Amino acid sequence: MSNETNEHVTIPPGRPGVSITSSDAERAEVRFGPDGLVPAIVQDATTREVLMLAYMDEEALRRTLESGRTWFWSRSRQEYWLKGETSGDRQYVRAAYYDCDGDTILLEIDQEGAGACHTGARSCFYRAFGSG
Repeated sequence: MSNETNEHVTIPPGRPGVSITSSDAERAEVRFGPDGLVPAIVQDATTREVLMLAYMDEEALRRTLESGRTWFWSRSRQEYWLKGETSGDRQYVRAAYYDCDGDTILLEIDQEGAGACHTGARSCFYRAFGSG
C-alpha cells in the first residue's frame, strides 16, 4: 500500500501488515532525539487500547514501514527487536502516524498472541495509580 500523501493508510483487520510507502519529506518530519530515538506508541487498531510504548531509530522506523511488522530499538540490549520474534506475540501494522511536532510515532496494529507486554499481559499499562 502506498502513503504518498499525509493521509494514513489503513489495512483491513485479519490480514498481515503490509508495507507503507512514505515519502522522504514525511520521514524528514520525524524529529529523533539526541540519542537518535523517537518514542512509538502502539495502539490496537480495533479497540484503540494503548498496548505499549517503545523506541525507534531511523532504521527501526524504516523496517516497520517496509515490513508491516513492528521493529524497535532496545535501549537496554542495544539491538533491534522484531516484536513477537521470540514470544510469538506479533504485531501487524495497520496504520502509522507522526504527531504535529514530529517527535512521537503512533502505530495502529493488530496484536497476535497473548499480548504486547513482556509480562504476558495484553497491555503494558495494566497498573493504575491509586489502586493500592
